Amino acid sequence: MAAALKAYEEGIKDILILERAETLGGILEQCIHTGFGLHYFGEELSGPEYADRFIEEIYKTDIDIRVDTMVLDVSADNVVTACNNFDGLLQIKAKAVVLAMGCRERPRGALSIAGCRASGIMTAGTAQKYVNLDGYMPGHEVVILGSGDIGLIMARRMTLEGAKVKAVCELMPYSGGLTRNIVQCLEDFGIPLRLSCTVVKTHGKDRLEGVTVANVDKNLKPILGTEEYIPCDTLMLSVGLIPENELSKNSGIDLDPVTNGPVVDEYRETVRKGVFACGNVLQVHDLVDYVTEESQIAGEGAAKFIKGEKEYGGYISTKGENGVRYIVPQRINKATDKDVKLYFRVGKVFRNVKLVVKCGDEIISSKKKNKMTPGEMEYVPIKLDTIKALPENGVITVTIEEA
Repeated sequence: MAAALKAYEEGIKDILILERAETLGGILEQCIHTGFGLHYFGEELSGPEYADRFIEEIYKTDIDIRVDTMVLDVSADNVVTACNNFDGLLQIKAKAVVLAMGCRERPRGALSIAGCRASGIMTAGTAQKYVNLDGYMPGHEVVILGSGDIGLIMARRMTLEGAKVKAVCELMPYSGGLTRNIVQCLEDFGIPLRLSCTVVKTHGKDRLEGVTVANVDKNLKPILGTEEYIPCDTLMLSVGLIPENELSKNSGIDLDPVTNGPVVDEYRETVRKGVFACGNVLQVHDLVDYVTEESQIAGEGAAKFIKGEKEYGGYISTKGENGVRYIVPQRINKATDKDVKLYFRVGKVFRNVKLVVKCGDEIISSKKKNKMTPGEMEYVPIKLDTIKALPENGVITVTIEEA
């Protein structure tokens, strides 16, 4: 919606939004907790409230909307094939396409946990939908595997609904969620967070009866003798999100092996001209405010492409070193007309270090950071003047050094 509104603001009036769900808003519709909009609107909103702000703006325009519509394919010449109950099979010739499919949760099958296939094992997002939208309680004694933001939020939500959350187990030696969620969702409710710990076995027949957890070593392998049985009727999995890029793969768009999202430039244009990507389909975000900001960049880029104002020159590549896992965008057009923010995540917890941006031996910027964690996205700004001064085919490196 943010991308569509930005493109509309830039003068593009023939815009169509295709949405697979029955309502606009995506995952925000089931995120009834507050904490959204602090950066973008300067106030604290719930997920549905945040989405409603954009839905109202969409309805003020003549942007066309098709909900309950499944996109099947985006062809090489940007023909979008979709289907729904009302129109049947649709084929739409687009000048520009913005991919905003979001991401899906990593399921139990990807974890290879030994044990039963009893009911009561589900992803945290599924449990969130059951509780917040459908009004069902998934269980009453809960263990959560993974400390991603959805898992932390569901620990609080289940506690508020009267369930007992026995533990939140995290495989890594650090939490994968925002610091504010660790404080507000776990510490404030006395829910234990067990780091370097994982579920090694599930127990039960028709319904889950308990799980066995164990500590893990530095190679993330369970340590013999540390096993502990925890009785519970529900196991929630918050073990990562996977960008929903089946359409991108089928369209022949290059994907970044770290983000699992498309390789993009500063306007979020993929290697295929006229196809842009934004939000969680590009990289997993922790704040919806950043999703909105990125989507507006993509919407502006799509508008410039349609109007023939997007220039193309050589590209400057970006890469992360010494703990910086990835950078988005992966390349910057030398012909760009704006400052660029490089978004990235680190691979482990860093304290009292320097964040250094350089091209070759030339240091572009250096900033002291007290703490950086994998659960929180970081960014560094690169000025337009700096980009213009860099050599074509150069490489901007973001690295972490000792302070």
